[in-house]
Amino acid sequence: MTFSPIDPVRLTASLVRCPSVTPAEAGAIALLEEALTAAGFTCSRADRGDVANLFARWGPKGHARSFGFNGHTDVVPPGDPGDWRFDPFSAVEAEGRLWGRGAADMKSGVAAFVAAAIDLVRQSPPEGAILIAITGDEEGPARDGTRALLDFMAAEGEAMTACLVGEPTCPEEMGEMIKIGRRGSQSVAITATGVQGHAAYPHRAKNPVSAMARLAAALVAEPLDAGTEHFDPSTLAITTIDTGNPATNVIPASCAMTVNVRFNDLHSGESVVAHLREMAAPIAQDTGVTFAFDPGPTSPAFLTPPGPLSDLVAAAVEAETGRTPVLSTFGGTSDARFIKDHCPVVEFGLVGQTMHQVDENVETAHIHQLKAIYARILQAYFA
Repeated sequence: MTFSPIDPVRLTASLVRCPSVTPAEAGAIALLEEALTAAGFTCSRADRGDVANLFARWGPKGHARSFGFNGHTDVVPPGDPGDWRFDPFSAVEAEGRLWGRGAADMKSGVAAFVAAAIDLVRQSPPEGAILIAITGDEEGPARDGTRALLDFMAAEGEAMTACLVGEPTCPEEMGEMIKIGRRGSQSVAITATGVQGHAAYPHRAKNPVSAMARLAAALVAEPLDAGTEHFDPSTLAITTIDTGNPATNVIPASCAMTVNVRFNDLHSGESVVAHLREMAAPIAQDTGVTFAFDPGPTSPAFLTPPGPLSDLVAAAVEAETGRTPVLSTFGGTSDARFIKDHCPVVEFGLVGQTMHQVDENVETAHIHQLKAIYARILQAYFA
């Protein structure tokens, strides 16, 4: 029996037409479930809260060679549709590109892998299993998405032996970068509390603004580290300082500051908070101002060391693009931070220059190329 190959551009366009702004499913998960079920995948919904999640498996459960793919169909809001060249959910093809919210991040990656996987199991069924985990909560809080899928897999005895995440990884040229890890992220809200007073009599007050300014200067003056073998130096950004004080002649009682630290594998969320406390301690002692720290959720740093999985992906990328990809850990967080405790994981996808922007778009030729790369990865893995 002969089968017509799945067109990844057409599948991407169908997904883009689903206005699945987090956490709305908007038909995207259902569309994938229908296509995968028709191809012989066993599909299960792992919905949690108001988030739709899809788990699909082809092949035997618990096989020693179970290749996994993780991606998301949720997208960020498009903003004012009037600012777009085309309606953000119309999936218009023009000038060799597909336009629309999610075209780059990352409905094209999902479509390319699903298309490659369906073609493989129909035309040359592998010895092993293919597991596909798609969430609708990557762009949102990420509490009930990939985490829920991993909880579902644990409960059902499902396991990936390796995983590929299809996030856009290439800065400018197709095939130039694979992500083998990600920096961690820790935001901390800091409150300095002093004693309110008249600005003409500063000795009668304890100024939290001055104390906070000293802390801010100290935090940005000295790097956290010099980087590691696979990571750039950690960074600290002050994102807001505020007193809420409308008066010009009053020293306020408190001052708030928020910092965000993007850290490498030398640190954890706990060590970042400990560093902030250590930096604040001498300032508190000197000024009499107290500091309180309220950490937000931690996204841990992780690394899949260069080895068989990254070699396999790199070989497929080079075969299709002619480029030897750089193995990188740069950029923001992704759902791979949850998968890294389950199995080895790397990320490879399209050029991400327009993701989250007005007029988000990708080259249609790159979507076809991505499908070919994913097909090579699957063939090589099961060979």
